[in-house]
This record gives sequence, structure tokens and C-alpha cells, in this order.
Amino acid sequence: MSISTPNAISTPNTSPTITTDALIIGFGKGGKTLAAKLSAAGRKVVVAEASADMYGGTCINIGCLPSKSLILSAEQARRDGANSTPETREAAFEAAIKEKRRVTSMLRDKNYHKLADQDNITVITGRAHFTGPHSVEIATAEGPVAVTASKIFINTGATPRIPDIPGIRTTPGVYTSTGLMDLDDMPQRLVIIGSGFIGLEFASMFADFGTAVTVLQHNAEFLPREDADVAAAIRAQLEAQGVKFLFNADTKAIAPAADGGVRLSVAVKGMTRGASQACDSTPAGTGNAHTDITGATDTTTTTSPTSNPTDHATMSHVQTKPSDDGEPRFAEPAEARFCLTTDAVLVATGRTPNVEGLHLEAAGVELTERGAVKVDELLRTTAADIWALGDVNGGPQHTYISLEDYRVVWSQLNGSDRPYTVKDRKHVPSSTFLATPYSRVGLNEREAKAAGLDYVVKRLPVAAVPKAQVMRRPDGLMKAIVERNTGRILGAMLLSVESHEVINIVKLAMDLDAPASTLRDMVFTHPTIAEALNDLFA
Repeated sequence: MSISTPNAISTPNTSPTITTDALIIGFGKGGKTLAAKLSAAGRKVVVAEASADMYGGTCINIGCLPSKSLILSAEQARRDGANSTPETREAAFEAAIKEKRRVTSMLRDKNYHKLADQDNITVITGRAHFTGPHSVEIATAEGPVAVTASKIFINTGATPRIPDIPGIRTTPGVYTSTGLMDLDDMPQRLVIIGSGFIGLEFASMFADFGTAVTVLQHNAEFLPREDADVAAAIRAQLEAQGVKFLFNADTKAIAPAADGGVRLSVAVKGMTRGASQACDSTPAGTGNAHTDITGATDTTTTTSPTSNPTDHATMSHVQTKPSDDGEPRFAEPAEARFCLTTDAVLVATGRTPNVEGLHLEAAGVELTERGAVKVDELLRTTAADIWALGDVNGGPQHTYISLEDYRVVWSQLNGSDRPYTVKDRKHVPSSTFLATPYSRVGLNEREAKAAGLDYVVKRLPVAAVPKAQVMRRPDGLMKAIVERNTGRILGAMLLSVESHEVINIVKLAMDLDAPASTLRDMVFTHPTIAEALNDLFA
């Protein structure tokens, strides 16, 4: 049963108050799977979703699936040469956005009807907030609906984290990933604030479409959690696509540019080149007081304390001088100011649990220090009979983890003798869909060393894999960490075509405690990327 449809919103004809077995706040992967399971078991379920544009959750509407649709279209544009002229770029981008909208609309509709067409499920479109331990009010377009439920499940996901930069919320042309994936016109220039994996996916995608992309990173190290050799390989591939990086870059202010674009005032520590006055001290559009590096080949576009000659960067030396107690101390590094002008800005500085407006305190639900809903290993909150699933509980922000959270919760509701817990979860893999996908699972070398483990490193260049040569995709490397005495697979990092498929084989072997020799000796079909595991683990 449905209170709303994708095209219209109405409240029930009978009463604005509903009593139900279960209330699920949010239409994400974990919540919608749980709703269907509860309904099949004969339970009455209400699903509250704040927006009709989000039926099905983040992944299918504004996350993994629309972004992958655009990434595939961008790769096709690069292969076909459609990114070579302004006219063909625009046409390729327009077709990609059209296809992305078709896919998301189709999936949204299917997800909606998968729940709303069931007699035991009522879908209500509106923002929910707690009014008591087991009571919620949902603000719909036609008035509030009160819901009382025996069990409540919070599945509201996460929302982009917006840094406190003057002008970032008010300047046209500044987007989160949601807005950037729904543009009608392709930006010729794009600045990305943040060089995490979300930002890098968009950098790779838009570079393939033909956009001039500059990535601003706040600190000096690229992908600091990854092994240095892997990070260097990822950076080299992005730079080969034309992506430019500016390290130690602190965005001070954002404002409209005179040409209708966006102007960023950026301070770069450790750089001596460039003017030091603020962007707003020079009239917008004047050329020489600041360096416009967006999409240009200026030598200042790539800088790092560990720059090599090919980086074309000039770095200042950190000077020392005695302190009051006679000990040497470091002076503040030099700082250069730049005024970047661009057509669009992507803010890719992470995502934060979406708890705003839920009034969790009314139900006795507490938050962690990082703002996530506090849960135990069974995903129970601090309030009885209230659980939290997915990104909102502070776990890994992956759709498949939200599905895993459903399994944790369902194991408590289906009469299992021993519920499945978060601690039972093994080896969470991840993939980043760059032009050459990067996937990993388990420990990398940096983490294995920090843990004091005795290990050996296995390496294989992707160029040595026959299928990669056949696919004309020989770029990248494969790396694995194996415990020396036991042969236990500690982790793997695959920067390779089809790595997002192959990594699941490694995860399965790790889950089954199979030694590295299992993958070394496994019979794979040929030619495949997966058969590279024979050589990687040799």
C-alpha cells in the first residue's frame, strides 16, 4: 500500500495516524531489503523517504550507479575520440547525462513499486522526526502523519560534508557530486576540492570527457593511506589523462567570477612563486596579479615537498631559527596565493551521517563523537528496539555494507540462535572506478608493517597479463601481501582493468582462510584478468 507515488503525494483517507510493526526511515539498500523481508514474514511496515527522487536510496539515484553510468560513457568518449573537439565533447556529455537519467529513473521506479505494491508496506514521502521512543511524525506535502511502531530502523544514509569556506554555499557553479552529475552542459574547466577517492573518480571521468581538471589537496601527500608505489601509479595515470594536482592547497574563499564562472582564492604552502595578495584585492577578471592555473600548463600546477624534476615545481626551503630556549625551531613555510578561475567546482571533502532534523534525542538515541548514530555490534542504538543501518551508523560507506547491516538486523528478528554481528564481518573490499580501476582488500604493506607482521610482498605488472594486452589496457600493477610462514593472504591491491571483478576472488579466498598457494594453483579460464592471480601469488 502506498501513501505516495513518484508523481503525486497524498495522505491516507482514513487517518493521519498509523500504528505499525516496523518503521524504516530511509529507502536505502539496507532499509528496503529489510522492508521486503519483514513484509514477506507478514509484518506491517511503513517506509518513510524524505524525497520521491530518492526511492531506492543513494546508490541508484545519486551514488554508485549514476556515477558508473557516466564513467562508462566518458571512457567510450575517450576511446572514440569524442572528447577531442568542443562540439563532440558537448554531444558526448549530453548523451551521457541523458542515459544516466534514464537508468536512474528506471531503477527508482522499480525500487518504488517493489515495496509500494506490497499490501503490507506503506511508503510515505516526507521528512521524519522522532517525537518519542516509539513515535515519529512525518512531514508530507499535505500535512503531518504520525506513526507509532514497535520497532524502528534508521537508514538515512550520509550527506556531503561542506567545509567552512566563505562563499562555498552561495556561489553559483559550486556543486557536490549530486549536482555535478546532473548538469545539462559540460564544464570546460573543473576544480575539485579534495583528492579522496570520490574526487578522483570525478577527476578521471571529466578528464575523459575532455574537461580540464585541477585537483586541490589540503596536505602534501597523495592518498596517504595507500602504499607509496600504488599511490604513485594512480597519480601517474591521472596525470596522463591530463589531471593536474595542487598540493598543500588551502581554499580561502570562493566567489563568482567576472566571466560567469567561479573564482577561488587558494593559498599554497611551501611555494614561493605567485602573488601573495588575496583574490578579492584585485578586480575580478584582471590577469596578472594572480596565476590562473585551471586547465593550464603552468609549472605551478603540480607541487609537493617530494617533487621530482618532472613535476616542474619550485619549492621554498623551510628555514630554522633558535627559539627562546636556544633550541632550533621551524619557521612557517612560504605561502603563495593564487586566484583560480573555473567553470565549476566540485566539493569532494567526504560525507557525514545524515541525522539533521531527526530529533534523535526525543527517542533517547545517542550520537558518537563523529556525529554518527551510536550502535553496538548488533547495530542496536542506545534506545530499545531502534536500530541504525548503513552510512548513518558510521561504518564503511558502501552499499554492500548497508546490505550487510540488513543481515545483522534480520538475524535478530528471524529467531536465529546466534545473531550475525558486525564482528563476524570479514575483509571488506573496495573499488575506485578510475580510468584504470583500483581495488583492494585487507592490509596493504604500510598497514602490515605497522602491525609488526612478518610478510612478503608479491608484485606483478599488468603489462604482463595477456588479457590486458588484448584489451589494450596494459597500465597498472598488482600487489599482494602474504604472511611469510603461513602463506596467509593479508591483503591485495589491484590497479588494473577489471580489478573490481578480480578483487572478489581474493576476498573469497581470504574469507575461507585459503593460503596464497590456492590462488597460485587455481585453474582459471584463459584469457582473463583473473588468471593473473596465478602469477601474482607465485
